[in-house]
Amino acid sequence: MSAKRQFRIWRGDETGGDLQDYMVEVNEGEVVLDVIHRLQATDAPDLACRWNCKAGKCGSCSMEINGKPRLGCMTRMSTFGDEETVTVTPLRTFPVIRDLVTDVSFNYEKARETPAFAPPADVAPGDYRMQQVDVERSQEFRKCIECFLCQTVCHVIRDHEENKQAFSGPRYFIRAAELDMHPLDARTDRKEYAQAEQGLGFCNITKCCTEVCPEHIKITDNGIIPMKERVVDRRYDPLVWLGSKIFRRGETPQTSVTTARQGSATPGSARGGVHSHAGGSHDSQAEAQAQSGVNWHREVPHPTAPAVDDRGKLPLTELTFDRAAAPSPFGDDVTFPLPPEHLNFAHPDQDNKH
Repeated sequence: MSAKRQFRIWRGDETGGDLQDYMVEVNEGEVVLDVIHRLQATDAPDLACRWNCKAGKCGSCSMEINGKPRLGCMTRMSTFGDEETVTVTPLRTFPVIRDLVTDVSFNYEKARETPAFAPPADVAPGDYRMQQVDVERSQEFRKCIECFLCQTVCHVIRDHEENKQAFSGPRYFIRAAELDMHPLDARTDRKEYAQAEQGLGFCNITKCCTEVCPEHIKITDNGIIPMKERVVDRRYDPLVWLGSKIFRRGETPQTSVTTARQGSATPGSARGGVHSHAGGSHDSQAEAQAQSGVNWHREVPHPTAPAVDDRGKLPLTELTFDRAAAPSPFGDDVTFPLPPEHLNFAHPDQDNKH
């Protein structure tokens, strides 16, 4: 049993394009990808569409169908009304290469930035042992097929191109959560990295990523929210705050996320690990002394304006500084949270192309 159906498909490339209408035969039980293949065989042989397995496991055929990010091979035609026009467009968040094919290299760049699993130093390969409950805890996140539907629907990067440098997106938040939950992972700074480098604080948990996940991963509830809770427990717990007031700043434990890159930056720069917490003076010697926790008798001038980078943006590191008792560069009359347009963070290695 077949019938002609109205399709509206975006055609074009990086220079521009528009929606074109097609009448295509649709058979019972078919999915949108089937119809696109038939359209390629009949009316539009030059239509570009990325696909591979046609079984919902490779994530290649990601597209937007009637405005919602979906997999073409998992969207049945029976879900649409007989008279409904089916509109198919490329993923809006990523640059268009041609027709329905987009450049998703942004996601692979973020994958390279994410620290890999760090095996325990005292356990030989082949001797790793985990409890089944620990396996089940993180196994959910390993179902990800990297279709990047969660990435394209996330409004933090979908609606704000400038956020892409500072924000890794939900796919890599669950990667961080998975490794943070892993009992054999040797790194202890996953939470700090998620906040300082991946932009975890930008996520306002609207759960749109969870809604579009074809593998039904509870990205927000089981991944992002627990990571946010761990960050809050670590950084804003009242007992931790009290301890930071009792112990001297130089004696508080530091995270490798911050300390590993302190030597390569310049004061006031958004790309380095040295923060503008030397009283807003931007004196290189005072900065170095402030970072090492010495020069306790230095005079701290009252800053008149936040420390900004050469683009006039406030580095996100100003809000994620993990050294206790550092003087505020904002002054006592500034309230938080700051407006979103004042926040900006650039990854320290973003200029390295290799």
